[in-house]
Amino acid sequence: MTERGVDHRAITVFEDYWQQLADGAQGTILEDSIEPLVEVPELAAIEVSDDERRAALAQVAVIKLNGGLGTSMGMSGPKAALVARDGLTFLDIIVRQLIGLEERYGSRPPLTLMNTFLTRDRSLEILERYPQMAHQSLPLDFLQNMEPKLDAQTLAPVAWPPDPELEWCPPGHGDVYVALASSGLLDQMRASGIRYAFISNSDNLGATCDPDIAAWLIAEGIPFAAEVAERTLNDRKGGHVAVRKSDGRLILRESAMVVDEEQDLFQDTTRHQWFNTNNLWVGLDELDSLLRTRQGVLGLPIIVNRKTVDPTRPDSPAVIQIESAMGTAVESFAGSVALRVPRSRFRPVKTTNELLLLRSDVFELDEQSRIVSRIDHREPRVSLDGTYKFVRDFDARFPSGVPSMRECTSLTVDGDVTFGADVRIVGDAAVSAQAPTSVPDGTRLEGRISLPQ
Repeated sequence: MTERGVDHRAITVFEDYWQQLADGAQGTILEDSIEPLVEVPELAAIEVSDDERRAALAQVAVIKLNGGLGTSMGMSGPKAALVARDGLTFLDIIVRQLIGLEERYGSRPPLTLMNTFLTRDRSLEILERYPQMAHQSLPLDFLQNMEPKLDAQTLAPVAWPPDPELEWCPPGHGDVYVALASSGLLDQMRASGIRYAFISNSDNLGATCDPDIAAWLIAEGIPFAAEVAERTLNDRKGGHVAVRKSDGRLILRESAMVVDEEQDLFQDTTRHQWFNTNNLWVGLDELDSLLRTRQGVLGLPIIVNRKTVDPTRPDSPAVIQIESAMGTAVESFAGSVALRVPRSRFRPVKTTNELLLLRSDVFELDEQSRIVSRIDHREPRVSLDGTYKFVRDFDARFPSGVPSMRECTSLTVDGDVTFGADVRIVGDAAVSAQAPTSVPDGTRLEGRISLPQ
């Protein structure tokens, strides 16, 4: 890590986690050590003036986690460079959302991306389309740290001569705090009068910089806020926020932190009602103080991620990737809060199922480039088979754009089907095909449809 130029603080964090691993840490949180979170303040109840919003936006920086390559969708570049809708990439829309804030309030928070070497060049190239970004006071990006993958048997750095780069991995998005400090960006933000960092994933276009939240945090002096939303069955495997019995602090528990025999309790949405959206607001003065007090080690719970050194080869050596989640910092800050937000602030795109919905007429971009729903009922459920898994194959099967989904409640596609122009999905539609086929232009699809070859 030293030879690679990794900052000494990141090395110290890695050493701390490695020692925990060597001492037998499993990174688990048992059910009997926590209580469900019940009382949660709500964004809808916050009341602030335009003057308070304007003043708050001048004290916020926006950080987007931008290390995702979209490999699960067959991409090789940054996922944020994928067209989200209306010919605009995720990064285009993120920048336009910030410009929209400036047009409305006269204040635009600076944007900085946490990149890797694999996402940096293409992402910065997209930002060059917006001259406004070149004039902001902060750098447009900083780099996530790297660490060695560990041999699962010996805990030594793994060797993989066929591709030595696969011997390395990012340390999870919990690295954002150390990377901010080691890049010098934390000091630079504080010197510029930035009070809070709003941190979220670049593939979640619902995660806009909300001036109401910023103004509320400043008024209440809250050091750390995690946005949570009501947990549904679709979120049962996602991380939830709870209360630690030993000290009453909020904690975030991810599925990797749960022992097998307690997965049912973890997934009980009536018991644990609030899931983590991974939208965080972090007080920078408090973060700086914690990092200095703890010599750069925030003490975020370890996540033990077991994989193979080459993820495409199950027969390659078993490795452990030591990771941490940025949301687990909720337990590090005295006075942290969870804030209930509407589901509209959580619109991640992890698969082409979500991409189809995002590109459809269920949504539109408003005057501030926010993603808003055009329907007054539950969003449609989408299930596309493996034919559509990769973006290039997905795009090839919707050459004239995705179908109208505004009247749809669910869509299931089983088979290699290419959709023509102006196709409309109504109600529950299940489309199947035994061989490659096409849906003609202007078709209305409803119910079970078995397409001819």
